[in-house]
Amino acid sequence: VQLQASGGGLVQAGGSLRLSCAASGRTFGSSAVGWFRQAPGKEREFVACINWSGGRTDYADSVKGRFTISRDNAKNTVYLQMNSLKPEDTAVYYCAARSSMTRDPRDYDYWGRGTQVTVSS
Repeated sequence: VQLQASGGGLVQAGGSLRLSCAASGRTFGSSAVGWFRQAPGKEREFVACINWSGGRTDYADSVKGRFTISRDNAKNTVYLQMNSLKPEDTAVYYCAARSSMTRDPRDYDYWGRGTQVTVSS
């Protein structure tokens, strides 16, 4: 599975962005996908993940109620809708894939290049 994240940019606090994770590979439709982020000087942290069908999702407490993860397997794409953005959401965002959902980035097999999200105050 090859992944490519896109959709990042500069937005004011309170604004919204939608990230996309486009995938190639026959196993994408049976893979769980996670979003992670990494701010300068910090470890990569879990944001959200979704199972292969889109029927199960999980969110970090810091984004619950503001971010929504979804997928369209017909388009081989997973989305992360980010609303009510805060300056502390500023980071490089990555998508990753593996066989089942988990919050631990070390368990993910495939990673895409990240996309920068910057939220100004």
